[in-house]
Amino acid sequence: MYEIIMNSVDDTERFAIKLANILEAQDTITLEGDLGAGKTTFTKALAKGLGVKRTVNSPTFTIVKQYEGRLPFNHLDVYRLAESDEDLGWDELFYGDAVSVVEWAHLIEQDLPQDRLAIEIYRIGENERRFVLIPRGERYEALCEELMK
Repeated sequence: MYEIIMNSVDDTERFAIKLANILEAQDTITLEGDLGAGKTTFTKALAKGLGVKRTVNSPTFTIVKQYEGRLPFNHLDVYRLAESDEDLGWDELFYGDAVSVVEWAHLIEQDLPQDRLAIEIYRIGENERRFVLIPRGERYEALCEELMK
């Protein structure tokens, strides 16, 4: 487990772009945090780092939005699936050629890849956030080690 304090939105954006630069196809990042914690802010910066040119916003009503960049990018917000056990083609999303970010990931825990980078975001002030990175699998442990350099 790794912890990083972000003192501003700029810190969060720099961190997300740094992560984007070392991501590969099939990488999955899960995001947890209260409303307003900064999940979408982080995701927008990650998309920017992946070379996505379109405006990225929360896919709350569509569950999945897909974008093109250096790598295809899937942005999932599964908040509305809290009471559902429907299979929405997770394998095609997670095991294709894209990077995937899943907000409210605990709601589809059983459908997520076992190996992934879990990020928990905690609001500790107006612009300050605590990011807790939990790597699951060797690939994500190596990613975290690279990020901490």
